[in-house]
Amino acid sequence: MSAILTVWAKELREFVRDRRTMFMALLLGPLLTPALMIGLITLGESRAKSQSEKPLDIVIVGAERAPNLIAWLAGQGISGKAFDGDPDAAIRSQDEDVYLHIDAGYAKDWAAGKPAVVEIVRDSTRQDAEIPNRRLEAALQAYGQQVGALRLLARGINPGVAAPLAVSHKDLSTPAARRSTVMAMLPYLFILSAFLGGAYLVIDITAGERERQSLEPLLATPASRAGIVTGKILGACTVGLASLLLTLLALKLGAQLAPGIARTLDVSFGAIGTILLVLLPMLLIGTTLLTWIAAGAKSVKEAQSYMSILMLLPIIPTVMLLVNPVKTQLWQYAVPFLAQNQMLLKVIRVETIAPQEWAVYFVSGLALAALLWFAAMRRYHQERLAISA
Repeated sequence: MSAILTVWAKELREFVRDRRTMFMALLLGPLLTPALMIGLITLGESRAKSQSEKPLDIVIVGAERAPNLIAWLAGQGISGKAFDGDPDAAIRSQDEDVYLHIDAGYAKDWAAGKPAVVEIVRDSTRQDAEIPNRRLEAALQAYGQQVGALRLLARGINPGVAAPLAVSHKDLSTPAARRSTVMAMLPYLFILSAFLGGAYLVIDITAGERERQSLEPLLATPASRAGIVTGKILGACTVGLASLLLTLLALKLGAQLAPGIARTLDVSFGAIGTILLVLLPMLLIGTTLLTWIAAGAKSVKEAQSYMSILMLLPIIPTVMLLVNPVKTQLWQYAVPFLAQNQMLLKVIRVETIAPQEWAVYFVSGLALAALLWFAAMRRYHQERLAISA
């Protein structure tokens, strides 16, 4: 224990002396990442709200064929505008989001009581055109239902005859669960912060010391290799925990200051404590894995080359759940990254985590961290570790 504490204090002392690395690890990432995340959410929400409420001016081809429809759309905040040129080309060049084309036989079909054709033209791959398209489509559907009901009434028929079913919707989701769909990237942010929070220190105290040839004197001391590895891992975990705590506090402050849906996020100290508890196994897994990888690297550059791959690992469960949503099952809490994603989603959705889920989560996570610690310790027993490239 004395050797572990000595190595732990040594690594933290050297970390504090390197002001630039400490600034990058404890200030730049933890403070900027939540600010960027909340800023993007607020910007997207503000843009969607403005597009939904402001008057919508669109190109209407053949407006003279349906004057009543045009007048009704104007009452819904959707008006036509003058346009010269090819409207299809305007959509492809992104000069227009959407336009309405009224068929040449609209008036004839309308008078005959047949469905009159109107066409909404858009580019379905453009996300920024989704809100104008939904507004126009909803307005046209409402107009069609209203005119259809009036036609039936004019013939002495109850409009309810044409609607044999009245489908109602009951949403059992909580407000917190609905917020989680907007903040789907938060689990990835938390997992990445825990997984790579101590990366700066791990690479420096392992691959960096090997490159500087300062690792050999440490290995020559009477301290056991297990004590040296444990002390280094504890030092990196301390830095990672501090970085993670700053990230959560910055998120708490940003959520309280931000307007809109970000302000409704549960950032109480109880929720922050639960998130920290959930991320502790991931912090140990990431630190021990990085220690094992960096111990096999001959230089800092080689160790840093693995970072791009490691940054992709936490996003795999998020992408998998988006592509192939599955019901939550107990075995998922034993899978690295997927388990953290499921646990954090429960916290964000303010759902209760069952005791068996906690048990499976901690047993599997700590077991994997212990296995990686053992692999890192065995690598420290290799004499070539003290030799730089």
